Amino acid sequence: MARSPLPPFTAETAAQKARMAEDAWNSRDPEKVSLAYTEDSVWRNRSEFIQGRGEIAGFLARKWARELDYRLIKEVWTWSGNRIAVRFAYEWRDDSGHWFRSYGNENWEFDEAGLMRRRVASINDMPIAEAERKFHWPLGRRPDDHPGLSDLGL
Repeated sequence: MARSPLPPFTAETAAQKARMAEDAWNSRDPEKVSLAYTEDSVWRNRSEFIQGRGEIAGFLARKWARELDYRLIKEVWTWSGNRIAVRFAYEWRDDSGHWFRSYGNENWEFDEAGLMRRRVASINDMPIAEAERKFHWPLGRRPDDHPGLSDLGL
């Protein structure tokens, strides 16, 4: 199953791949998101090491059960061949109503079919006041006219 765009990436196709990932993660659908990864995809997410679509879907289900009202923006940092590096920020609240903005970087490696076979993420969480939120679109896909990370000064 191929997932265009395929490597080697250009500026345009790397940005397209990042937006597709952002859109999928903003769906908060673990099964749908897991299909963008190889069957044996390997992740490092903070201090967790995850392997395979089943573990990815389980991880994401736990994540979105804990990180409520999740909204994410990704931006390409650089790309080369079959690799893309992105930076991201997402806002969420816990079940007590405390808001957070999580900042991070991801390094992605894709197979020839455009599926991600490796994801290495470094993430930091920062408590924010609800008034400090910058991501206000309705849950789901970020509207095309909503500012990106650089536009927001993040």
